[in-house]
Amino acid sequence: MLKHAGLNRLCTLQGLQRTTAQSDSSFLFVFHPEGNECINANARFCGECIQAGANCGWCKDPDFLKQGETVSTRCDELPSLIKRGCQEAMIENPRGQQRVLKNKPVTNRKKGAEELRPEDITQIQPQKLSLTLRSGEPQSFKLKFKRAEDYPIDLYYLMDLSYSMKDDLENVKNLGTSLMLEMSKITSDFRIGFGSFVEKTVMPYISTTPAKLLNPCTGDQNCTSPFSYKNVLKLTNDGKKFNTLVGQQHISGNLDSPEGGFDAIMQVAVCGDQIGWRNVTRLLVFSTDAGFHFAGDGKLGGIVLPNDGKCHLENNVYTMSHYYDYPSIAHLVQKLSDNNIQTIFAVTEEFQPVYQELKNLIPKSAVGTLSANSSNVINLIIDAYNSLSSEVILENSKLPEGVTIAYTSRCKNGVISEGENGRKCSNISIGDEVYFTISVTSKGCPKPNKPETIKIKPLGFTEEVEITLHFICECECHKEGVQNSQLCHYGNGTYECGACKCNEGRVGRQCECSSNDVATEDMDRTCRKDNGTDICSNNGDCVCGTCECKKRDNPEERYSGKYCECDNFNCDRSGNKLCGGHGRCECRVCICDPNWTGSACDCSLDNSMCMASNKQICNGRGICECGTCKCTDPKFQGPTCETCPTCPGVCTEHKECVQCRAFDTGEMKEKCEQQCGYFKMIKVKDRDNSCVARISHLFIRMWQFGYFKLLKHPAALCCVSDCPAGPDIIPIVAGVVAGIVLIGLALLLIWKLLMIIHDRREFAKFEKEKMNAKWDTVKNPIYKIPVNWFQNPSYGHKATAL
Repeated sequence: MLKHAGLNRLCTLQGLQRTTAQSDSSFLFVFHPEGNECINANARFCGECIQAGANCGWCKDPDFLKQGETVSTRCDELPSLIKRGCQEAMIENPRGQQRVLKNKPVTNRKKGAEELRPEDITQIQPQKLSLTLRSGEPQSFKLKFKRAEDYPIDLYYLMDLSYSMKDDLENVKNLGTSLMLEMSKITSDFRIGFGSFVEKTVMPYISTTPAKLLNPCTGDQNCTSPFSYKNVLKLTNDGKKFNTLVGQQHISGNLDSPEGGFDAIMQVAVCGDQIGWRNVTRLLVFSTDAGFHFAGDGKLGGIVLPNDGKCHLENNVYTMSHYYDYPSIAHLVQKLSDNNIQTIFAVTEEFQPVYQELKNLIPKSAVGTLSANSSNVINLIIDAYNSLSSEVILENSKLPEGVTIAYTSRCKNGVISEGENGRKCSNISIGDEVYFTISVTSKGCPKPNKPETIKIKPLGFTEEVEITLHFICECECHKEGVQNSQLCHYGNGTYECGACKCNEGRVGRQCECSSNDVATEDMDRTCRKDNGTDICSNNGDCVCGTCECKKRDNPEERYSGKYCECDNFNCDRSGNKLCGGHGRCECRVCICDPNWTGSACDCSLDNSMCMASNKQICNGRGICECGTCKCTDPKFQGPTCETCPTCPGVCTEHKECVQCRAFDTGEMKEKCEQQCGYFKMIKVKDRDNSCVARISHLFIRMWQFGYFKLLKHPAALCCVSDCPAGPDIIPIVAGVVAGIVLIGLALLLIWKLLMIIHDRREFAKFEKEKMNAKWDTVKNPIYKIPVNWFQNPSYGHKATAL
């Protein structure tokens, strides 16, 4: 059964969103606040482990567990298992897969080409798949939809024949041939049918007096007896027959304003054989000028049984209107969706808002405004069909428990949508191809574990994709399990995937204990280290006389040891890193990496950082410890013991010998030949002399105290020159004085310039205020005009001034 489309739409209106699963083939190791999902699963066997998450693996190596670790610690994320010493070949980590079982290409059919049967036309690809799902791992596939040209159409015209539709019936009588002509521009295979409805044949919907049952209309109007629904014409390609049969129809009447159209729609949807629906595009045109009754309104006539959604046509007349209530909107939506019927509501302007709200609850439906006499019905149908056929909306059947599905659409012009909008594409023309990426994800394993089938189809189309779901609930090593194995304490469990899966009532790593004896005093004694009082060092639980260590929130941190006395997170730290980041912590002791030592592995054995510029370790004046020089000569310092702030310079050290040899002066003048003959000296005029150039590749050059000096060599050579003359004081003093004067003059000029600018701005401001001044021009209140005016009334009305 397909998912209830109307309920889906209602959920969408309430803001409910489907979750979108993301697929990633790589393993991302992330610490969540709630911890590692693999560790938190407390998996007792491999099947439980792989259902905990897509990144969870199970180590089946029998020797993997350390003392104190529980069986559930075999289940962890793959990088963690490998880091803990489990070989990849010993890790159970099954992956999902998919297979395409039927992949018929979409039809490239042109109008006027060779005629095809409707079932031979393909608009959706692929048609059948098989997905094998691993818990938490999405399986995605692409679906292509192509709107075929010249696709067959079935149209059923359902008309309200209450008295208010009298003038509309006259225009519908010629609808058959006119509509066939217009639809021939769209498809060469078009069929049309006709049905009518009025109301339930019970009070208070109609008058049940004998006379009114024969003619419900007033006056001399000749009306037919009231009826609920009548199938006048089965779907046919004969437009003239449509005109003839519709022309024989007569108006009927009822008492209340809402009509029984929902009863008629239900019968049209479920009575496929009587209506003649084919597996093609199915259109239902619902024409009325009034509202509708729905579920619950039948109580007014004493009808309380809900509509059963089944066909009840006898001689093309609905016979159970007095027995079953009107269908609900949700029920109607389900049947329309199940039968791939697209509905066009052709209603008058007065009721257009009501049916617009109804359209929002019915997928693949449209509303058109019908003129007062239905003269525009053909244009209305054509426009509504184009609107419906240009949009594709995917819908899926009911999903098994724990299975979710997500859609991503790639529509025309590269428009990509996700979430609820990822189900549909709009503005699709004939021949256009659109693509959908559909991702199916399961959480856990359904019970019982058996294949499930879901279907995905575009609403309003009969084609669908059938997907068979298989679930990975057990590991491959499960098949090799040995029941009642002697490895599990004389057959008290099944040995599978490197561990014992205990029978009911048995516990322990080897199922060695009964569940009733796991906490006795004798067993607790063996869980105390050195006869202490703490059971399992307060870091675990005593199970069957053996400590099973507690788990930490951080999956990288673990307790271990016979009494859970060890851990891998309480070692010394350096630089806020465990074991300085250069080792691993085992039982609270750092095991350092090569070339590192120390309690926190913070001492490097690499001497490259201690090498001085003369290629000696610590310049020969210190020792290298942990990659840092410790100078033994207190005069030297620095990272390589090459800095000596208090040591005399090379020139200062040999100054007396140079003075006595070059200038015959200095303190060593008397002992020059005995103590200063250890170097050869050549006098030069300046530092660019060829003497310096000739020996520069052999010795250290320095220019100090007016000479070049090259020492510390068996054949040391010193090139010296006369000391340069001292500085000329007069030019220096004159330059300083001139600079001070010039700076002062510059400051005065700047000050003067600023004052001039300020004065000009103030003067301009004064001029502006003077020009804008407005003087008071009001007359003085104590001033009186000295002229009085008198008028002679008898003299031409002329005034005389005195």
